[in-house]
Amino acid sequence: MLSLGLVVLSAALATHASWSQLALPRTYPNISQCVDLPVQYSCENTTAFASSCCNVVQGGLVLQTQFWSTYTGLEREGQLLPAGSWTIHGLWPDNCDGSYDQYCDLSRQYDPSPDPSKLPDGTPVPPYKGPGVQTFIEEFGRVDLLGYMNTFWINQGAPNEDFWAHEFSKHATCTSTFDTACYGSDYKEHMEVVNFYETVTKVFQMYPTYNMFAASGVLPSNKTTYSLTQLQSALRSQTGATPYVGCSGNGTVLDEVWYFHHVLGTEQYGHFKTLHSTTNSTCNESGIWYYERTPTSERPVSY
Repeated sequence: MLSLGLVVLSAALATHASWSQLALPRTYPNISQCVDLPVQYSCENTTAFASSCCNVVQGGLVLQTQFWSTYTGLEREGQLLPAGSWTIHGLWPDNCDGSYDQYCDLSRQYDPSPDPSKLPDGTPVPPYKGPGVQTFIEEFGRVDLLGYMNTFWINQGAPNEDFWAHEFSKHATCTSTFDTACYGSDYKEHMEVVNFYETVTKVFQMYPTYNMFAASGVLPSNKTTYSLTQLQSALRSQTGATPYVGCSGNGTVLDEVWYFHHVLGTEQYGHFKTLHSTTNSTCNESGIWYYERTPTSERPVSY
């Protein structure tokens, strides 16, 4: 029995060693400096924050935004929508007064088609022509993250990675806790890009919009329309706050939901407090279509 135990122990140690060798590069920031600092919600602080790496100083009104699309335009390339789920739009850092900044660090501009192409002060935003951001994720060995993003963060009419690059470049560069300085002396290029995508997917999972609607009897339909009150109430009943509900087609076609927050601590790991939308809905009061997707535009997914 003793010899068998030694064999088992030896095998376990060998397995552990192999796991250690396969450990992925870290992507988290260095927040050791934050441990003894007072914590306050962004946009609610009564005293100045001691560190912009420990709290969301710039972009403190944080929006988790989602899309409802019925097709991608790239179905032949296998770019499909997740059945039974809305898709990620982004994680937006609005300022506390509802205004917002964009493309705040042009040295980290990875968007091949910047929108806007010029900042309000006239500064041009040059199109990025280097390797796609999916290569940054691959460099850190995060095939799991890449797979999730290709399932739930879907572009329309262009490759997914172009959309991801746009969201990082336009929005994450305006969030203080994704500044490269927050990653300490061990910072590796593009670490914060991967960390941002990790954060986006984490916060998206807080809001299963499709399921919240469905559980309230609100399902995609090409025959039935809904009222704005029905849509808002279904989501408010599960989140405690009324999100922004967005419609196209002169207010008749549901296609967006935005969840508003103040954040305690970092955007990466802090607590998100759900707030009522500060933006008025663009939907009509009634007669809102929540259209079914084109069957060939979807694929089954697991959660």
